[in-house]
Amino acid sequence: MNIVLPQQSISALMKRCFPFLNWLPLITREDVKADAVAGLTGAIIVLPQGVAYAMIAGMPAEYGLYTCIVPAIIAALFGSSRHLISGATAALSVIVFTTVSQFAVPGSPLFIQLALTLTLCAGLVQVLMGLMRFGAVVNFVSHSVVLGFTAGAAVVIAVSQLKHLLGIHIESGSTAIENLTLTLQALPQSDAKSMAIGAVTIFSCVVIKRFWAKGPNMLCAMIIATLLALMLGDVALVGAMPSSLPHFSLPAADVVTIERMGMGILAVALLGLVEAISIARSVAMKSGQLIESNQEFIGQGLSNIVGAFFSCYVSSGSFTRSGVNFTSGARTPCAAIFAALFLTIILLFFAPYAAYIPIAGMAGILFVVAYNLIDVTHIRDILASDKKEALVLVATFIAALVLHLELSIYVGMLISLFFYLRKTSCPSLEYLDPASFNIPADIARDAAVIRINGSIFYGSCQHLQRSLQTCSAKHVFILGRGINFIDYSGAQMLADWVNRQKQHIYFCNFKVKPIQALQSAGFAKTFRSTVFYRNVREAINVVVGCDIAPKSERSVEDNQSPPPCFD
Repeated sequence: MNIVLPQQSISALMKRCFPFLNWLPLITREDVKADAVAGLTGAIIVLPQGVAYAMIAGMPAEYGLYTCIVPAIIAALFGSSRHLISGATAALSVIVFTTVSQFAVPGSPLFIQLALTLTLCAGLVQVLMGLMRFGAVVNFVSHSVVLGFTAGAAVVIAVSQLKHLLGIHIESGSTAIENLTLTLQALPQSDAKSMAIGAVTIFSCVVIKRFWAKGPNMLCAMIIATLLALMLGDVALVGAMPSSLPHFSLPAADVVTIERMGMGILAVALLGLVEAISIARSVAMKSGQLIESNQEFIGQGLSNIVGAFFSCYVSSGSFTRSGVNFTSGARTPCAAIFAALFLTIILLFFAPYAAYIPIAGMAGILFVVAYNLIDVTHIRDILASDKKEALVLVATFIAALVLHLELSIYVGMLISLFFYLRKTSCPSLEYLDPASFNIPADIARDAAVIRINGSIFYGSCQHLQRSLQTCSAKHVFILGRGINFIDYSGAQMLADWVNRQKQHIYFCNFKVKPIQALQSAGFAKTFRSTVFYRNVREAINVVVGCDIAPKSERSVEDNQSPPPCFD
């Protein structure tokens, strides 16, 4: 039996599998022109960044540019944002270095192969999370964790580049603290020429940014550093890059190595998604676009999977490039494709000139990148306004310095989760004034009106049970509007409390789902005969003898009309 799908169903399925079919047919000539201009601007900006980020990751310089070409195209075609541009980022580059350097020497063939393996595995995790509709999982990585991590990554970057800025030769340590210690011990070996080039590079970046805000300050600073290096002579240079397109590469399939890099893979995948979604949402707030998190997960994952086979290491959304892309007038994801194509042309024709770039100059640019990573304004606001979030931020930051960088994300997430569970496991009980509900005086003398603010689940049962048992009033009115759900343990706790008490207990304002949980088969004996009142007024009418008791299935808001006999 042949099953023929309707044409509309096939079209919808194709657009779901290939999101670019939704916007590609709608592009106009004006859109192409605007996207081409924005793409050219983005390609010029990313040139020094791609080389610098590759240095952070311990990869050859050309791999940073490759990572800004292939993933940018795939993420634009399969993501959901019109303005997000993917590529190499500072934070992910640091994690790549700290994860893979445990198993291979930076820059070696084994290091490169393991970095590609890390990229492939992270991409698979991201796609799987998108297919499983885990888009909301990034909400559990709080803004404080991201701020603390990026600030820590900034310090890690700056410390790792000190040796290049000072012109000293030392081995890389496993943590920022260790790197700083080794650098301080080798200070007498500092080279004056490298220090001068680094200082001029930083100064040039700052001054050009100050007087030419929209100009390519990093590219200009890199040119100035290169000219100064040619004048001074005898300084370490980046070296020539091959004038070639991203070539086919094969990640390693060693299960043991993948297992050993497991923590790093998860950290890279999660941080990459957090970066991409955060940037996409921030730009979408200005453009008015709606972002589909799960589709963005799939787009980022596919960009890393494909990139791993074309000499690209882990990529994510770039805040700088995405912001410039939007402000340059980009209208569709084609701007990211144009940026990748222009960067390819630059790589083919201008790569040999990279041989003259001084390493101290790149270190100076990375110092500027590190400084820009630290969001001083928001960090100051959190430290001044929220002690718990401040603790999360500071703990994440310190963990980034004393541990491997990828572990700091888990430290921040665990502390955030601890505070969240602590708050949800202790829902508040408010004792309201019975007089405000017009309860008759003779009843009000021995009555308690309790509003429960929070769901009743296994984590909150003990706290609620202890709190409810302290109430000795004869008439107890439980207001349940603030209860969103009740699990099995919560229903068992309430059933035990009702069966033990010799009080008159009235359940008011409960929502439908909590009522259904209480009246499920396991607790039918206790709650099937229980009346759930629309509000306190109905319960009072029953207490004073007015026979208008509603059916137990009814659960509505307080602001509905009161029962007729109450009036």
